[in-house]
Amino acid sequence: MYPLDNIVWKALTTRQAEFAESFNQVRRFMPEVSPLAAFPEPSAEAYESLKGLVDPRETIGLFLDSPYQPQPGWSFVAGAPMPEMVYEGDAGLRPADSRERLSPHEHDQEIVELNAADVPEMMALTVLTKPGPFHKRTHELGTYLGLRRDGKLVAMAGERLKIPGYTEVSAVCTHPEHTGHGYARILMAEVMQRIRGRGETPLLHVRGDNVGAIALYERLGFKLRVLLHFAVLRKD
Repeated sequence: MYPLDNIVWKALTTRQAEFAESFNQVRRFMPEVSPLAAFPEPSAEAYESLKGLVDPRETIGLFLDSPYQPQPGWSFVAGAPMPEMVYEGDAGLRPADSRERLSPHEHDQEIVELNAADVPEMMALTVLTKPGPFHKRTHELGTYLGLRRDGKLVAMAGERLKIPGYTEVSAVCTHPEHTGHGYARILMAEVMQRIRGRGETPLLHVRGDNVGAIALYERLGFKLRVLLHFAVLRKD
């Protein structure tokens, strides 16, 4: 098995086991942390066990190797092809260079480390921009950085899934009124620097139809590893 195979399962059984709830052969993140769940193999028994961790009408997210196949007791809510990309170069790891391209009035924008006090703004920004699920305690999974303008959080990026040797860059988003300034690149470069500084390799997941984001990630040195499939299911 490749180190990154079944990454949600590995996160929940290694570096992020403290955030896990388990039942039989499945695990999930605590609901207030993340809606993601995983099992060793996507068997009928695994989907049956997953019911023990999910309330009726509650939704859960899965990373699958192939498109979701209907299972008894579950309704398919949404899904999409999801490239998994791994950092393989040094491109983009110079945030100072990115800041040099900002206009003069933007040079005073500082990268700030976000914490529990910032959660309402973080959740509002992710609801608006939809980079992926972000809950009240998602920020506890890793470091989240933001850029503020006139006191308002206008962009952020952070860390989500962690397994031995790897950390996922996640929640990369910019308020639609503040795009075009390179904020996503600046924040991603800083998050990546910190991950690399710990001797780990950055990786990320992105919707397959988000061609603009994929192009940015490739410029930052990410390469496609595998095409996964994200599925959101609701328990009947």
